[in-house]
Amino acid sequence: MAKQSAAARIEALLRNHALSYPEAYEEFPWGERAIKVKGKVFVFMGSGKGNFSMSVKLPESRDMSHDLPFAEPTHYGLGKHGWVTATFKSGAKPPIDLLKAWIDESYRAVAPKSFLKSREEAIAPSRRASASRGKR
Repeated sequence: MAKQSAAARIEALLRNHALSYPEAYEEFPWGERAIKVKGKVFVFMGSGKGNFSMSVKLPESRDMSHDLPFAEPTHYGLGKHGWVTATFKSGAKPPIDLLKAWIDESYRAVAPKSFLKSREEAIAPSRRASASRGKR
């Protein structure tokens, strides 16, 4: 069995995170992984030759993301609609928590409002538990 590259491990970790959202599923148009909800893409990702890239829709943090050395507006005209691509060369250590937050923002930008409510209900109990622990 071949050893999985660091880029492939990062892609698998972020893929699993994206697929944890309500009704998220993946397809492979153009040979690239696309994670969708209700027919709309909220994450493109891919890895190869030790590199990893991910594109997401960031209506809130797009401008800030462009200040990061690994991020740029997504090509093919998507950048003007709020899409950002993060690219990491082999050996780079991507900021996983930031990328997960970007996936969350992208899902919220694309998913139907009813899905957002079910997502919030799913995480609300853990937030309430955290808040009550902080009040002790």
